[in-house]
Amino acid sequence: MFRPKLLFTSLAALALGACSPQDPQAVTSAAIAKSVILPTYTRWVDADRQLAVSALAYCEGKADLNTARADFLHSQKAWAELQPLLIGPLAEGNRAWQVQFWPDKKNLVGRQVEQLVSAQPQIDAAALAKSSVVVQGLSAYEYILFDSKPDVANDAQKARYCPLLIAIGERQKQLAEDILKGWNNTDGMLAQMSKFPNQRYADSHEAIADLLRVQVTALDSLKKKLGTPMGRQSKGVPQPFQADAWRSQSSLTGLEVSLAAAKTVWEGVDNKGLRGLLPSEHKPLADKIDAAYAASLKLFASNQRSLTEMLNDDAGRQQLNDIYDSLNVVHRLHEGELAKALGIQLGFNANDGD
Repeated sequence: MFRPKLLFTSLAALALGACSPQDPQAVTSAAIAKSVILPTYTRWVDADRQLAVSALAYCEGKADLNTARADFLHSQKAWAELQPLLIGPLAEGNRAWQVQFWPDKKNLVGRQVEQLVSAQPQIDAAALAKSSVVVQGLSAYEYILFDSKPDVANDAQKARYCPLLIAIGERQKQLAEDILKGWNNTDGMLAQMSKFPNQRYADSHEAIADLLRVQVTALDSLKKKLGTPMGRQSKGVPQPFQADAWRSQSSLTGLEVSLAAAKTVWEGVDNKGLRGLLPSEHKPLADKIDAAYAASLKLFASNQRSLTEMLNDDAGRQQLNDIYDSLNVVHRLHEGELAKALGIQLGFNANDGD
């Protein structure tokens, strides 16, 4: 007798629940996770799968050096896209260091690669996973393919470095696949950014705050990646070998890609980004941030030279200063006015103490 009534009550409750307005921060967090972050992680996995195939093809003589380098640059671009999206597992346990080792002020990458190929000439991915993070990732891969010391255009040299190259490709593929699997697990990051409360976030505001912290840290990192080779930390003396991708001359490309990825978190898909959370009275701030992104990306797009080339003349250095200043505007707007408008206390910056 009671069951129909209970069923009716449950259905009524569900109907009311469906009609009640959703928490905009929960909607935004879920939308950014599903429509921005997850597709970017998926592209990263695809690029690293291709990298593993590419290393093998190159070392077996089925692909040339130019193809191997192009596949590396594709993986590096996919990694650069992830910089403003390093939220959750990839930001924990030194995992990001396993993909890219920077800053490298003492050429640890070159020195440790040389030590490793001498000590373990037939190294594989399993052994590499137990080695230093310095030699596990894209920085070591770049060293092998682009540095003059390995000189892999020489067949004997190529044979010496190929086991490590193949191991890095496989290691990066495994790492990327593990991270993506963790995102898609029942209680993984996608779920944690979509349904609240959970073991990571007490509510949706915590998730939005975490997203903004990651953005602010990433934008600060972009300034460091540009400012360090410019000499901003060395009394104005340029340090071109301190750029994060100086061997492949792709540092500025990486910065541009990272900034564009940060913009996707700000805008979202269908306006379900951080921008959409701002109340109408904050439209002047939203317009200001839109303009700051547009101005910085325009400066990147208008430049066709490498960072090293630009450091060699006054005009180039002025352009780099303009780019740096434009990044600083984007960074400060996120760190200051946007955080305040969203009611977020930023606190600790992952770059503090670098």
